[in-house]
Amino acid sequence: MLRLEGVVLFVAAIGLYVDAEFSILALVLLFLAPDLSVIGFAAGKRVGTLAYNAVHTSALPLALGAIGLVADAQVPVQIALIWLAHIGIDRALGFGLKYPSGFGDTHLQRV
Repeated sequence: MLRLEGVVLFVAAIGLYVDAEFSILALVLLFLAPDLSVIGFAAGKRVGTLAYNAVHTSALPLALGAIGLVADAQVPVQIALIWLAHIGIDRALGFGLKYPSGFGDTHLQRV
C-alpha cells in the first residue's frame, strides 16, 4: 500500500505541477535535489539518516507549499510539488525512510 501511495503522490504532484504550467526545465533540474542529502552519510550513519529522512518526509514540502499558497508565491509551491513528486517516486520504487543501521535498511524494505 505504501508503494501505491507513492505512485498516487507522484502522479498528483506532477499533475498539479503541469496544470500550474511551471517550468519543465526546473522540474528536471531539481527533481533529484533531495537525494543530495545522502552526503550526510559521509559524516556517519546517524547524521546521514537524519539528513536523508528530514528531506524525504512530506511534512516540509507540504508546509512549504502551504506557505506558498497563503503568500500567493509560485516558487515555494513549485519547489514543494517537485519535492513531493520526488518523495512519491521514491516510495513507489521502494526507497523508504532510512534506519540508523544503514542506508539499505528502510521502512519499506531492505534495499
